[in-house]
Amino acid sequence: MSRELLEEASERLRAAAEATSGDVQQRIYDQSDAIATLAARDEGPDHGRLARHSNALAELAEETDGDAEEAVRDARSKLSTYREGIEGV
Repeated sequence: MSRELLEEASERLRAAAEATSGDVQQRIYDQSDAIATLAARDEGPDHGRLARHSNALAELAEETDGDAEEAVRDARSKLSTYREGIEGV
């Protein structure tokens, strides 16, 4: 499991945020920051934390369209790929 996937997910969310405005923009930025923080930590995130981020991204994808929606869905896919490499649940 590569932390690069988390970094890429964060970058895609930044791009999505730049394509939106208002409350949705702030919520996407918040997710981007949180995922960037996870990528920088010594200990990787667990399934539960990644599931919460994934659920938040699913909601955000429903609230966006066009390039922003595509970027949010791509970020969510990267989280899922990262999560597959974590032992446990």
